[in-house]
Amino acid sequence: MNELAEKAVKLLTEKNLILATAESCTGGLIAKTITDVSGASQIFQCGIVAYANSIKRSVLGVKNETLKKYGAVSEETVREMSQGAIRISGADVSIAVSGIAGPSSDDTNKPVGLIWIAVNCKGNITVKRLDNSFSENVRESNRNSALTESLSLLNAVISDQ
Repeated sequence: MNELAEKAVKLLTEKNLILATAESCTGGLIAKTITDVSGASQIFQCGIVAYANSIKRSVLGVKNETLKKYGAVSEETVREMSQGAIRISGADVSIAVSGIAGPSSDDTNKPVGLIWIAVNCKGNITVKRLDNSFSENVRESNRNSALTESLSLLNAVISDQ
C-alpha cells in the first residue's frame, strides 16, 4: 500500500474534502493508487484520463489557445486541467498531471521526463515541475515519479488547510 496515498485519504477525510484527478501521462495511476486505500470512497469523486488534447479541450475545458501556445505539457495546461476537474466533479481539491513519460518524446522539443503537476485546493493552485532523467525503465520511472510527487504535493497543500 502506498503510504502517501494513505496519508492523503486520511487528511482529506479529516478535513472533509473531496478529491478529483485529471491525468494525462500517468494514465489513471494516481486515481488507482488513491482508490487502493480503504475509505477512499468517502473522499474520491472521479478520475479523468485525458490523454488526447481533444479530451483535454472538450472534457476538461483546456483552452485551444493554451494548447497551441504552451503545449499539453505545460504549467498553463495543468492549471486549466485542475480547474476542469473541479468544475466537472464538484470536488474541493484536484490533482492534474501532464508530461512526457518516454522513452521517446512527442512532436515537440520538450524532453522526456518533463512533467507538470497542479494541485488545486478550492481555487488556490500550486504547481510543480519535474525534470526527471531516468536511464532505466524510463516510462515506468517517470510515471511513478509523477505519482509520488503528486501525492506529496497534495499532502503538503492539504496539511496547510
